[in-house]
Amino acid sequence: MISEHSTVSGAHFAFTDRWGGVSAVPYEELNLGGAVGDDAEAVRENRTLAAKSLGVDPGLVVWMNQVHGREVAVVDEPWGAGAEVPAVDAVVTARRGLVLAVLTADCTPVLLADPAAGVVAAAHAGRPGMVAGVVPAAVAAMVGLGADAGRIVARTGPAVCGRCYEVPGAMRDEVAAVEPAAYAETSWGTPAVDVTAGVHAQLERLGVCDREQSPVCTLESADHFSYRRDRTTGRLAGYVWLD
Repeated sequence: MISEHSTVSGAHFAFTDRWGGVSAVPYEELNLGGAVGDDAEAVRENRTLAAKSLGVDPGLVVWMNQVHGREVAVVDEPWGAGAEVPAVDAVVTARRGLVLAVLTADCTPVLLADPAAGVVAAAHAGRPGMVAGVVPAAVAAMVGLGADAGRIVARTGPAVCGRCYEVPGAMRDEVAAVEPAAYAETSWGTPAVDVTAGVHAQLERLGVCDREQSPVCTLESADHFSYRRDRTTGRLAGYVWLD
């Protein structure tokens, strides 16, 4: 269920795998995505199970309507039952105990925290979002709430790796023109993009030094959802919060 969980000075970072939930094939088992065709009640139960496994209140988890952009929402409470969830790819809060969540199935989940300032962020960095600058936008929003880039702790979760994310050569060139660190080649010698490498390069330029990357490639791992591998599939989640 929770494949990776670490704590730094009261900041919690967690990433799920696909097991321990109630969804049926092809979303088995712990699908946390509500817009992929799975049964809505199964998704609600999975979100409750995941939150309880982390020791957090499911009602304090803030989700996003992710659209592969760079918009950021600053939040201080959950959206509320029946509220329209805004189309954003990053959420930021200065409220301790509020849990921010990001959904992925190959894209890079980015979790950020400045424990001293009491500010955290979660960002969804697919190829378009990384190019658009969603992670720098999230850091800027954190700084606006009192965070310092030099204090930010960054963790990126399971994502498709540069050895597996094959793209047309022209697309790789377009991405690399914006973020050279994302230039990659597959293990079979064709053009590729390494989104996670691009995210870490952006964070480094912003002065974020405390960074760690999950070793998991979602396309290679049968324990994780991968859209590129399976197309119709579930979604993993990354969670960040402060005590």
